[in-house]
Amino acid sequence: MFKPPLDKIVNTDDLERSARRYLPRMLYDWIAGGAGDESGLRENSETFRRFRFLPRYLRDVSACSISRRVLDRVFSGPLGIAPMGYAGLFRPQAELFFARTAKRHDVPYIMSGVSVASMEAAAEIAGANLWYQLYTTADDAINTDMIRRAEACGCGALVITVDIPVAAKRERDIRNGIDIPPKLSARTILDGLLHPGWTLRYLRTGGLPVMENWAPYLPKGSSGLDVAKFSIEHGYALQTWDHLRRFRQLWPGALVVKGILHPEDARLVREEGADAIIVSNHGGRQFDRAARSIDCLPAIRAAVGPDFPVMFDGGVRRGSDILALLCLGVDYVFAGRAFLYGAAGLGQDGVDRAMEIFNDELSGLMRQIGCFDLDSPSLEAVMIDSFEQTKRHP
Repeated sequence: MFKPPLDKIVNTDDLERSARRYLPRMLYDWIAGGAGDESGLRENSETFRRFRFLPRYLRDVSACSISRRVLDRVFSGPLGIAPMGYAGLFRPQAELFFARTAKRHDVPYIMSGVSVASMEAAAEIAGANLWYQLYTTADDAINTDMIRRAEACGCGALVITVDIPVAAKRERDIRNGIDIPPKLSARTILDGLLHPGWTLRYLRTGGLPVMENWAPYLPKGSSGLDVAKFSIEHGYALQTWDHLRRFRQLWPGALVVKGILHPEDARLVREEGADAIIVSNHGGRQFDRAARSIDCLPAIRAAVGPDFPVMFDGGVRRGSDILALLCLGVDYVFAGRAFLYGAAGLGQDGVDRAMEIFNDELSGLMRQIGCFDLDSPSLEAVMIDSFEQTKRHP
C-alpha cells in the first residue's frame, strides 16, 4: 500500500485522503458520514469560514504560548482528542495511539465508551490525560462498575454523553450494510480485496475486535461479535436527570456533560453539580437538522455564567477554527475525525501528525496577528464575524 511521507501531509485533508486510500469504502464512509442528508455535518465545518482575524503588527511575536487551563489543570495546548467509537476497527490499537499522542502533547483524550482498547490499557499510557466517556446502559450495575474502573485507573475526568437517546439514521451506513454483523455483498467483498492493507490486518488480528471495556460483563472468551451485540442491546438506554445525579454521586472527580445545545439544559447541568459541558451536535452524526453548535454558544454562555467551563466539539479542521472558538469564549476545544483519519491511514505517526498540524497552524496564526497567548482578556478583539458585519453593513 502506498504510504505518503509525513512531510507530504500538510493539512488534515491530506490525512483524510490517506485514510480513504487505506480503508474499504464502507469503513471510510462510517467515519466521514453523518445523519440524514448530512447538511448538519457540512455546516459544522463550513460555518467557521465566516470568521476573520484583525492583525496587530509591530509586535515582537518571537514567542507565543498555546497553553490552556481547564478544570484546574494547565494543558500544553487548547485542543484535545474527542471520543471516536470503535477506532481499533479502523487500525488496531488506534485508541492507544490517541492515548500516546495525548500524553506526548500533554492534552486530554476522551476515550469512547465503545472503544476497542480498554480504559486500563489507555490509562497506563496517558495517565490523567485520559478522560473516559460513559454511555449510560440499561444495566445500572455496569454503569456503576465502569465508573469504579475509571476512578481506579486514574482517569482525569468522566464524560457523560447525553445526545444519543436513539440510534441515528445514517444513510451511508444503511446503503453499505453496516450492521452487527456486517451485511456482506459482492461489492463489499471486492472492496475489501481492493484494500489489502486493511483486510490483511483485519484477518491477521482475528476479525471483528473485542470491545475490551465491555468484555468483563460477558462470559470469558466471548467473541468480538458477541460483545458488540451485547453493547448494542444494553446501549441507547433511557437516560434522565436522575442518572446524571447518580453519576455525580458516584464519581468524585471532574464530571463533564457532552452533547449540550440548549441553554436551559446547560443551566440545569451546572445546577446538578457537573464541572463543565461540551457543546456538541455529535459531529452531525445524530440528526441532520440539529442546531449548529457554534450558534448555540452565546446563549449557553449567558445561561451558565462566565466562570463555568464551556468546551466545544464539532467541525474543527484548522488551527484557525480553534482560535475562532477561543475568541468566542470557549474554554477548550476537541476534534475527532482528523485524528481517526491519521490513525487509520498512517498509524501512530498519523495521529501525532494531526496534532502537530493543528498546533503549528494555531501558533503560526497567533504570530501573524500579534497574539502572544490564549489567556489574554482581549482575545475576542482579534476576530470579527464577517456574516454579522455583512448584516449590519449590506
